[in-house]
Order: sequence, then structure tokens, then C-alpha cells
Amino acid sequence: MQSSAPPRAPGPRRNGRATSRNGQELRSYARDRLIESRLTPNAISMVGLVGNLVAAVLVTQELFFLAGIAFVLGSVMDTLDGRYSRMSGKGTLFGAFLDSTLDRIEEGIVLAAVAGYFASRGEDFAAAMCVVAVLGSLMVSYTRARAEALGVECKVGLATRPVRVVLLSIGLIFAKGAGIGDFEILAPAIYVMAALTIFTVFQRVWHVRNELLAAEVNGALGEGEADEL
Repeated sequence: MQSSAPPRAPGPRRNGRATSRNGQELRSYARDRLIESRLTPNAISMVGLVGNLVAAVLVTQELFFLAGIAFVLGSVMDTLDGRYSRMSGKGTLFGAFLDSTLDRIEEGIVLAAVAGYFASRGEDFAAAMCVVAVLGSLMVSYTRARAEALGVECKVGLATRPVRVVLLSIGLIFAKGAGIGDFEILAPAIYVMAALTIFTVFQRVWHVRNELLAAEVNGALGEGEADEL
């Protein structure tokens, strides 16, 4: 007696699972070989520094599209060094310190080159906003570091490092003379970056204030309960 159940379709799901498993094994193999290599997070950080130095030099030559690409690649390296450090277990306290320090240097170098470009064209306001953006980005990082030294987590705010990288990358790639179009995006990107960094500083100051006040109140309540006991 023949079954009336429809025949089963061939197993694409099984093939899909096999392909997914093979992909995972390949990634795992590549990750293991990378971890076993001599590559260190500090080496990746230095590659990021070189990329940003190249970007700054290209800005001085008004090769904005290439500068934007170099800045993006250098910033990607800045992101990968932390992930590789956690993944490989090769991270050190000095490596974390070096990574944070180089991040500040790299951003400042590229913005300084952009400020020099605006100054050479007589665009004093845009050059001044580059200085504000540098100051703001430094203060965004400082407020977080100081807050964490006080025991307060402080990752709030709009102008985090990835946001600043995106803004400056867009400004460079779509700058006038970059070859993509006859428009100027670099100056507006700097204005937005300057405004957001300053706003983020106030956000973090307010956040830390509230967290510390809450900790003081909780501490006072805890002491009062202890006295009652």
C-alpha cells in the first residue's frame, strides 16, 4: 500500500547547515592561526596611527577622497585592536593605555591638518571650529576616564568615537575637490562635530553629577538604616 504523504523535498537545510558549519570552522581556524601568530594589539594600534598620519598628509595636499579612505582604514584598525586584544588574550594594561592615547593623537592630527587647510584659505571660523572639535573630543574622553576613576560608568552622549569618525570621514570624502561632486561637506561636518562634542561633554557632566548624588543619597540611607539597627 502506497503512502499518500507527499515526498520530502531534498535537503537544502542540511546543505545550508553544512555550509554554515564549514564557515564557522574556517573562521575558527583563521582566528586560532591569528592568535598563534606574533601579531599583537599594539602592532594593530601602530598601523592605525600610520593610517591617520597618512590621512593628515593627504589633507595638506588637498587629496580629500584619499585622505578620507586612509582615515577610515586607520580608524578601523583602532577598532580592531581592542577586539583582537580581548579575543586573543594578548592585551596588557599598557596596551590599553597606548590604544587610548593613540586614539586622541590620531583624531587631533587629522583635525589639525583640516584646520590648517581652512586657515590657508582664509576660512578662520571653520579653522576655529576644528580647534573646538579637538577640545571637545578630548573632553569627551576625559570626562569618561575621570568618571570611571570615581567608579561611575560614563558611556552616555551623542558624540562617541564611532560617531566622530563617521562625521569626519563623510566630511573628507565629500569635501570640495574630492572629485565626487561640486559641493562642500567638510566644513558642515566640522561644525556638527564641534557642536556634538561640546553637547556630549555637558551630557556626561550631568550624568556623573546625577550618579554621584544618587550614590550619596543611597549611602546616607544605608547609614541611617544601620543606625536604626
